[in-house]
Amino acid sequence: MIARFVILTHDHPHLHWDLMLEDETSLLTWRLSEEPNRTGSIPAEALPPHRKHYLDYEGPVSGNRGSVTRWDAGTYEVTHQSEYELSIVLNGEKLHGPATLSQLDSNGKWKLQLSTEDSSDS
Repeated sequence: MIARFVILTHDHPHLHWDLMLEDETSLLTWRLSEEPNRTGSIPAEALPPHRKHYLDYEGPVSGNRGSVTRWDAGTYEVTHQSEYELSIVLNGEKLHGPATLSQLDSNGKWKLQLSTEDSSDS
C-alpha cells in the first residue's frame, strides 16, 4: 500500500517532530526527539493515532498545545511489518529512502532508523 506521511515540527510541551503515517482510518504517530535530517537512529515515542486532517494542517493545536508546521511530507510504502517493527520507504520532499521504526519496550519507546538515499541539508 502506498500512503501519505507527514512530519510536523511541534513546539509543545517542548520542541519535537511528529512522524505521522496514514493508515485506513487515522494517522499512526510517533514523537521524535530529534530533527530527522540525518541518517542514523532517532529516539521515538508512540503516540495515540491522530486525525487525518494533520496531513494538510499547519497552525495552532487545540487545547493550547502549541502549534505545528510541516517539516516534510510525501508518500510511503510498507516493505515489512510485524508486531514490533515497521519498515517503510519514504518519498518525501526532504527524506527519500528506507526507514525502520522498531519498538524497544512495552512503554511506548521506539527508535526510527533512517537509511535515506538522500536527505535535506537543513
